[in-house]
Amino acid sequence: MASGRTVLAGKSGPAANELIKSVVAEYESGEGRKSASDQLKSRLKGSKAADVKDKMIAGLRDVSMLLDSKASTDAPAFKTWLHDIAENAAEAANEGGFMGFGGVPISDAEKATLGELSSALGIKA
Repeated sequence: MASGRTVLAGKSGPAANELIKSVVAEYESGEGRKSASDQLKSRLKGSKAADVKDKMIAGLRDVSMLLDSKASTDAPAFKTWLHDIAENAAEAANEGGFMGFGGVPISDAEKATLGELSSALGIKA
């Protein structure tokens, strides 16, 4: 839910550019969501759970290079938006604690993954 809200908020956020608005519009349509889901399933087909994160980070590295070469003006805001989606998902629930009490907003593993994501996108977060 947190990542979905962040995706949809992207079209009206202060950093929204035409690329972000276009991606959000595509995501808002049932056909667009199905296409994204099908592509994700295809990319991950046959993957072991342990390999999923590495494949996603590699995919983000590919997206980053594509953005830099084809949409360099919109790339920084788009990359930051992608990072914000992941960060908001990581912050959606406390990690650790007991019965909803205590814990930390972002676990060490999530922090490490967000660092890898930032590196793959070539941004500082």
